[in-house]
Amino acid sequence: MKELVVISGKGGTGKTSLVASFAALAGRVVLADCDVDAADLHLVLDPENIKQEDFSGGGRAEVIPEKCSACGKCLEVCRFDAVSFDGPRTSQAERTFRVDPISCEGCGVCAYYCPEKAIRFEPVKNGEWFISHTRFGTLVHARLGIAEENSGKLVSLIRKEAKRIAQEQQQDLILIDGSPGIGCPVIASLTGAQQVLIVTEPTQSGLHDLKRVFELTRHFQSQTYVCVNKWDLNPGMTKEIQDFCNANQGIWAGRIRYDKAVVKAQLARRTLPEITSAGIVEDIQGVWKIMKEQMQ
Repeated sequence: MKELVVISGKGGTGKTSLVASFAALAGRVVLADCDVDAADLHLVLDPENIKQEDFSGGGRAEVIPEKCSACGKCLEVCRFDAVSFDGPRTSQAERTFRVDPISCEGCGVCAYYCPEKAIRFEPVKNGEWFISHTRFGTLVHARLGIAEENSGKLVSLIRKEAKRIAQEQQQDLILIDGSPGIGCPVIASLTGAQQVLIVTEPTQSGLHDLKRVFELTRHFQSQTYVCVNKWDLNPGMTKEIQDFCNANQGIWAGRIRYDKAVVKAQLARRTLPEITSAGIVEDIQGVWKIMKEQMQ
């Protein structure tokens, strides 16, 4: 079983459109949308949900006022400024302590050290994950709650489910729409992956972001490919990016032109190969041919 992870140094480079196009060209695959902080692959694939589960990546502290003796130990040990001395009055204290649920990082230290056992620490719902049918195969995707943490754990769960489904369906390829940047969800998307395709743009900031994420893929010893989206907006910078790729043992996967067909496809909730066979699709077919040959 092969995993192809498509990532980028920043959001908006076109990786999701590329993954959706790869799915159309591949015909039948298992897909995983690991960009859980801003999942949008489902907008193009128009999935039918067949399973939905809550996701809990940790707990959250809550003071039980009736048990609080206002000793202040929770305030002392909290390193996230989540504890304040403005809780309700009780029979044993004029004021009690309170934990701000937004500021709480879910470490559980306050509950551990509370001498009165007056802090409740229970799992909380951080988001939801789904298994869905699409016209190109099964999609595993998720929705993380607003301002929720532990997206790395959710990404790991999505990948695990995608592998399980691929084994059940005897599919030999999983297409993964990874997260942008170099943070926890990207690391969770990359760990153990054989092939990684970095999508970048022909700008100075695009090259800068490419270098950062390139170091990350090198750390995980993933076979790294690079393609430039909207290359014709700055051919000189595209050449500079290609030179960097070749000089750092990356594999050049090609370049993709700027094409207004991308907007038309998005508005129609279709992949690019479904609405045209010319222009940008010819470029995507070239990149897919290289990736497919390397994965065989």
